[in-house]
Amino acid sequence: MKRDAIFYKIFQRFPSLLFTLLDHPPDQVRGYRFESIEVKEPNFRIDGVFLPPENASPKVIYFAEFQFQPDELLYHRFFAEALLYLYRNPYLYDDWRGIVIYPSRSLEPANTTIHRSLLDSPQVQRFYLDELGALDQKNAGVSLMQLTIAPEAQLAEQAKQLIQQVKQEDTGILAKKEIIDVITTIAVYKFANLSREEVEAMLDITLKETRIAQELKEEGREEGRAEMLAVTVPVLLKAGMTVEQIAKQLKVEVEAVRRAAQDDEMSGRDR
Repeated sequence: MKRDAIFYKIFQRFPSLLFTLLDHPPDQVRGYRFESIEVKEPNFRIDGVFLPPENASPKVIYFAEFQFQPDELLYHRFFAEALLYLYRNPYLYDDWRGIVIYPSRSLEPANTTIHRSLLDSPQVQRFYLDELGALDQKNAGVSLMQLTIAPEAQLAEQAKQLIQQVKQEDTGILAKKEIIDVITTIAVYKFANLSREEVEAMLDITLKETRIAQELKEEGREEGRAEMLAVTVPVLLKAGMTVEQIAKQLKVEVEAVRRAAQDDEMSGRDR
């Protein structure tokens, strides 16, 4: 299971989930949007950004990173992108916060000295999911994030426990149905080798196809199609087929074939 992909999908649908981690969330939590934003000159995209509602006062933007693999340059990139975006948009926001979520402390970069003034300030918070305590000791939002790192041997029991907790307790800014929707999505992807019926029996619930699951599956299909086109299109072009003929033969859009041909041409130049 690609945990970081699931995190992004979860926060796209439930942006208020992030603020269950914070001791001092913004006043207008419900109006925040989780977006990818582009910064020009140089061009790059920041994926994890929580944008405040238009009527927020003050307007606080949150930059979030979900780091599930080693990256010694993480903080260099994270702070450079955030501060450059603020430089390019100096009048949009009154303040900013940085949030970095790790499954465990072992994935944090070894050398943090150069960024110590930011990392040690209240403006930046780091969370280690395996250090947040047992599921029944935290709110439902935190427990939900912890579920993504649960070992398969424990996930079913923890998921069932969390579902019962959600049904019985006040979940605050998160709707009960939304939380259960995410729990089932995590379980389905964690146990991808099991049938839907087996997962239903394991969690003692009836599963429905969740929106997040549908989106992730669609992304998987798109990635698979792109890989297929990257291999097939150059071969068929060399064989003398036109872009239109290839699109008809492979039953894809002409534009998709053109993109694959352009990507192959660019990679050839790089070589």
